[in-house]
Amino acid sequence: MFSSRRDFLKASGLVAWGLSVPTFLSRTAQAAAPPGKKGGKDTLLVVVELTGGNDGLNTVVPYKDADYAKLRPTLKLPAAQLKKVNDDLGLHPSLTGFADLLQDRALCIVQAVGYPNPSQSHFKSMDIWQAASLNDKLTEGWLGKALKKMPGGTQSFHLKSSNQSSPLALEGAPMRVPSIASLEEFQLRTTAASGADKKEQQKVVEEAVKTKTGKPSLLDFVSRTAATTYASSKRLAEIGKNYQPKSPYPNTPLANRLKLAAQLIDADLGARVFYVSIDGFDTHATQAPAHANLLAQVSGAMTAFYKDLKARGHADRLLMMTFSEFGRRARENGSKGTDHGSGAPLFLIGGKVKAGVIGKHPSLTNIPQGNLEFHTDFRQVYAAVLDKWLGVSHRDVLGKEFKAVEVFKS
Repeated sequence: MFSSRRDFLKASGLVAWGLSVPTFLSRTAQAAAPPGKKGGKDTLLVVVELTGGNDGLNTVVPYKDADYAKLRPTLKLPAAQLKKVNDDLGLHPSLTGFADLLQDRALCIVQAVGYPNPSQSHFKSMDIWQAASLNDKLTEGWLGKALKKMPGGTQSFHLKSSNQSSPLALEGAPMRVPSIASLEEFQLRTTAASGADKKEQQKVVEEAVKTKTGKPSLLDFVSRTAATTYASSKRLAEIGKNYQPKSPYPNTPLANRLKLAAQLIDADLGARVFYVSIDGFDTHATQAPAHANLLAQVSGAMTAFYKDLKARGHADRLLMMTFSEFGRRARENGSKGTDHGSGAPLFLIGGKVKAGVIGKHPSLTNIPQGNLEFHTDFRQVYAAVLDKWLGVSHRDVLGKEFKAVEVFKS
């Protein structure tokens, strides 16, 4: 006797038919839309973590402020090289793609984002952003909590680099969020050793998933689950081989992970939330070349992804959001770098964002302990994303009321 349907599935499912299957694939398959039927109205959220503490002052630059040059004698960026945002602000020269998105009315820049009494510990501050809480003990993430409130079966993916663990932001989700690096992790793998045996085993499996008992039963449920899983695996394999981006992606790790997100979206697996990260923003020394390269990777990858999805008709479904655990100090240090700070800009990209700048650039004269002060709590941005994008009450996720920033078109 089987103690539960889960035990029955373990005993009678795909493994018993000679397949090795990723543990998340059958759950993902059950959430997938039928082939050819798009889930076209559901919104998509892609969170891009800039790990290490991005230098906001050299990302969105107040080039007309005389104090900028005084604070950054070697790191200041020439006004002529900046990508103009308005009469007072410019984007770092490496943010060419973001400048194009601004012209396309698809880029929103929220200035001076942070939280009260900011921690300058990478680990603590990252946990605060990912949990959306200032509590000492943090065990659940804001996205994990949001997924609990979203329709049953809503999928989420962490698109990882090698040896990267799942982020706290996704903890607490009703289903375990898979961390994957490639579509190959979705493949069903046979246990046969030789090519001929694999073909024979594949044939047996294909016949098995077609089997119907003719009456409702656990065996029939297993058969239908297997068939759906197998079909989804084949669909993903075909997408992996045949996917042709509508916009070219740079050959960078971040771009490759976002391309993977595009492939998963195109597969209609029911996924709505994606999480990716790029490390290296802890620029204490010789910041200029490293920061320029990092921002070029972020801008190139995110712009290609947006253009790819826009060409597929998803622009108004898509929202991308960047964040970093903190900004950097206003004044450069003696190593031609910058140290841990606080307030920094946050970017939102999509067809429905309110394009342009929201909020004033932080003062360069009122800099307590060298920090740029924040004026917008990051949870105010989360509140807008939860309420108006994911359709989840921000009070249920954040634990209290926040005044949402107006980051979307009215």
